[in-house]
Amino acid sequence: MWETLLEVDQYTFSWINNSWIGEFESFWVFATRIQNWVLLYILFFYLLFKRVKKPLNYIAMAAIPVVVSATLLLTNLVKNRVERLRPNNDPVLMDSIQLVSNPESFSFWSGHSAVSFAVTSFVVLVLRSTGMTRWILLIYMWPATFAFSRIFVGVHYPADVFIGMLAGLLLGGLFHLLYSKIEIRLQHTA
Repeated sequence: MWETLLEVDQYTFSWINNSWIGEFESFWVFATRIQNWVLLYILFFYLLFKRVKKPLNYIAMAAIPVVVSATLLLTNLVKNRVERLRPNNDPVLMDSIQLVSNPESFSFWSGHSAVSFAVTSFVVLVLRSTGMTRWILLIYMWPATFAFSRIFVGVHYPADVFIGMLAGLLLGGLFHLLYSKIEIRLQHTA
């Protein structure tokens, strides 16, 4: 059963990678680079600063680097425990895929997926509690594009991306729960 799942994951990866990267390579290369998303993080900080009441806005903004760090720490613990080779390092696939970069670290789960979904989920949940729900689905286009770019550029399997997305959603929700406890405590002291 497990072997069949891995084969389906490899097949799906190969199909996506070989079918789509050529035509849209410059888009996927742009989408996968972290530095190209800095403006979105600035927007997140701005929205938290403007929409959330003080001092909670400062707490929410300070939580973002904590969310990123904790998600990266957990991701690296899992990657080093599972030790799944990336497609670009897999002897079965390495000669038949389109590569844009060649990372050496392990593959499972995708850190790009986990971090982007954790931060986005945390920010969306905080902003939702302020009544801002209008752009929530649009905001999730960022981590989805960022996560799926990892398949297109040849460095993650679909399962790596989907599990990373789920881990990010859960971690973002967990950090929002902690933030909510702080919010309640501050309301009781006010």
